[in-house]
Amino acid sequence: MSEALATIREQVQQVIRDLHEAMSLSSEHLLVVGTSTSEVIGEKIGTSGTAEVANAIYEGIRVYQEKTGVQLAFQCCEHLNRALVVEKETAKQRGYEPVSAVPIRSAGGAMATFVYNQMHDPVLVESVRGDAGIDIGDTFIGMHLKPVVVPVRSQTSSIGMAHVTLARTRPKLIGGVRAVYKEQDKIERF
Repeated sequence: MSEALATIREQVQQVIRDLHEAMSLSSEHLLVVGTSTSEVIGEKIGTSGTAEVANAIYEGIRVYQEKTGVQLAFQCCEHLNRALVVEKETAKQRGYEPVSAVPIRSAGGAMATFVYNQMHDPVLVESVRGDAGIDIGDTFIGMHLKPVVVPVRSQTSSIGMAHVTLARTRPKLIGGVRAVYKEQDKIERF
């Protein structure tokens, strides 16, 4: 692996450590990843995607996935309406209906295409409700996260040349002035 690709993998691993510090992800969670490999190498989104960059990013994420069991969803580009690549088991477990498409570099993007070829039993789904997300290159993953998104700051603001944004989600706070939000603050009143 070249020095540039090794640096990309290290940047991804730092970003994931920062995200994990904000929200400890496990097999119960779905992590949404949107990536423009073109932006990572300093090119305009959708113009110069590469499998080599996708591999470096995937390796950084895969190590974390193996440690935590977090489920992964990789967003395709706009030409597939930002559908996501997930394992068939993830789709089944979460009630996501597969769609009839297979990502290719020119319709799906380099990252989604690479991941589709790496996963055990991949399918595309139209949308998900992820618990956390990594957006590399301003691919706009917010549409695939649960409703209350909280930004997460990272020590690393870019992966390669691409801007990176992290997010976690939290349950909605409802109820008003009488509501209790933390279990330890609960007082039983009859």
